[in-house]
Formats: sequence, structure tokens, C-alpha cells
Amino acid sequence: MLNFELYNPTRLFFGKGQIQEITNQIKPDANILLVYGGGSIFKNGVYDQVIKALEGKTVTEFGGVEPNPRFETLSKALQVIHNENIDFILGVGGGSVIDGVKFLSAAAYYSGNPIDIVQKKMNVDWKAMPYGAVLTLPATGSEMNSGAVVTIEETKEKLSFQGEPLYPQFSVCDPTVISSLPQRQIANGIADSFVHVLEQYLTYPQDTPLQDRFAEGILSTLIEVAPAVLADASNYEAASTYMWCCTMALNGLISKGVMQDWVTHAIGHELTALYGIDHARTLAIIGPNLYRVMLDTKKDKLVQLGHRVFNINEGTTNERALLTIEKMEEFFHSLGIQTKLSQYTEDYLKAAEFIKNRFEERGWLAMGEKKNITPTHIKEIVTMSY
Repeated sequence: MLNFELYNPTRLFFGKGQIQEITNQIKPDANILLVYGGGSIFKNGVYDQVIKALEGKTVTEFGGVEPNPRFETLSKALQVIHNENIDFILGVGGGSVIDGVKFLSAAAYYSGNPIDIVQKKMNVDWKAMPYGAVLTLPATGSEMNSGAVVTIEETKEKLSFQGEPLYPQFSVCDPTVISSLPQRQIANGIADSFVHVLEQYLTYPQDTPLQDRFAEGILSTLIEVAPAVLADASNYEAASTYMWCCTMALNGLISKGVMQDWVTHAIGHELTALYGIDHARTLAIIGPNLYRVMLDTKKDKLVQLGHRVFNINEGTTNERALLTIEKMEEFFHSLGIQTKLSQYTEDYLKAAEFIKNRFEERGWLAMGEKKNITPTHIKEIVTMSY
């Protein structure tokens, strides 16, 4: 096990009616920017609950943050922050809104060009504007971590950044809010959190049995709860389990003391930037094929995953590892998620060479937990995903 530091200052309010706690978490004289997405919060009652909780406080609203939040849109919100002397941000939405708020938090007091935060994948180590979050779409874990991903539309880049000052001061997770979500979004959230766990777990044996059990517990629970929450999102127990799995998948706990991968995400981000494919679906396209290409590196953990999560106990090591990947794809298919790039776009043939070249241009020449995934591997992985 590697040395590690565990720090997570986010105060999390979980359960029915917790949106009202916002009242006690923001100082009375705060000048608040309320940030949200496309307007679903007006239909599901969340907006009304938030406004009631903010009663008596100064609030400016900014809507229209996209799925895969765009730098260009967030720049407009940043101008509002400066013009209105905002000193606190409240994001109400899914991971895209919360990631957008993280960018605003970082950019509010940044003295340079804000685009650098994204393009240079900065580690934010300066004072950030405080913010809180109300989660409406479980998926990314952004409500309890310090990382974010933003898209630059002009250059078709989707890049991550992070920093300790970017943890939310507080987050509210009320499982009842998912009852109005389309089934597609819930399926995406399940797949997204599933691959979040795999990026931290599916590497090589690292003498971290507790972290492994944590990860396997989240994966098994997602598999168990998926049919129930997809059948009835108003099932409170199923919704609670689903929401908590998504948070726990990426709040830093299971990553402590281990080497991690994250190449599936790096490739997936390019597919979203290129084709506009839902983030979770890019992970389902790429992940299984990355594991096939890197089988020699990952087969021991694949066999462990197959045994503990999918009950695969017969065959050679390679056979069990490959069957585990097949079971993973079957799970994605059970969510209604297709796993071939050609099922999403007719323009798929350019992807492999484009992404390989882009990674080379950025100097991303040795990636993954063992720094052994090269641009040549990237091209093979993407081509296999056609």
C-alpha cells in the first residue's frame, strides 16, 4: 500500500428534505450566484425548495450550463460574478453544473487567463470562491470531490483540473429528486460511477485488500440496485442506494494507497468532445476494450473482479479475465447502453488516429497505472471499439 493523505472537508446532507439545510450553511449577508442547467429544476420542484431556503439572501441567477459544461458559457457566468460582486456560488444540478461551479470557484480570484485552468490542467492552489452544491443527477461524485472537467468548444477539448480549495463547502443529496429523471440519465449515472470504481480498482494487485473490498462492494451494489432504480426511480430505498454509490465511487476513499488508471476517461473525453456522445457511454465504449488490449497488465485484477463480483470461477486465467470483460459489457447492455462507437456516429473511422495524434501532441506518451499505455495502444483501443 502506498503512503497517502485522506482529507475531505465537504459537509454532506443526505436524505429527504435536506435542501432546507442550505439556509444554515450560507452566511446571511452572502451575495450568491445561483447556477443551474437547462431548467429541469423548475419541473421537479427543486428550484422552489432552493429559493425558499435562500429566502432573505441576495441571489443572482445564471442558467444554461450544458451537459459537459463549456468554457465559453462559464466565462459569461464569471463576468456576472465580477459585475455583481458575488462572494458565494450555489450550484444546483448534476455533475456538469457542479464541475462548472468548480471552474467559477477557481477562476473568480485567478489573476491570469481563466482558460489556462482548463488547458493547462492546473492544480488549483490559490484562494477559491466558496460554493455549495445541490445534487439533482447522481453520477460523477463531483458533490464530494475536488476535481472537475470542462469542455472548450472552440478547440474541441474536454480536460480536467483539480485542487484542494475546490471541495464543496457543503452538498445536499436528496434521493427523491431523481424520481423525474429520464431513464437514460439514470442509466448513465450507474455506468459512470461503475467505471469510476474500475479506474481506481482495475489495475494490478497492490496489497490493498480493504480498498479492493470497498470497490467491489460499490460495484456489486450498483449491479444489484440497477434494475430496481431503472424500473421505478421513485423507489426511495433504491434511489438512496444508487445516489450514495455514485458519491462513494469518487469521493477519494477507494483511491487511497493505490495506483490508478484513468485512461478510459482520457479517451472518453475525446469522444465526447468530438461527437457529443454522453460521457458515461464513452466509458462503456472504451473501458472493456482497454482491458482487452492491456490484458497482460490487468488480468490478475480482472480475475479477482470476476470471482468476487460476477462469480466466475472456472477456466484459465486469460479465459476468466476475458469472460469478466464480457460480463461487464453485458451489464452495460442491461442498462440500455451500447458499447460500439459505430452505434453512435457514422463518422467513427477518424477517431483512433485523431486521438492518438492529440495525445502525442500533448506529450501524453506513457499513461495508466504502470505508465505503459502509449499512443499506439490508444489507437488500438479506439479501433477495437468501432
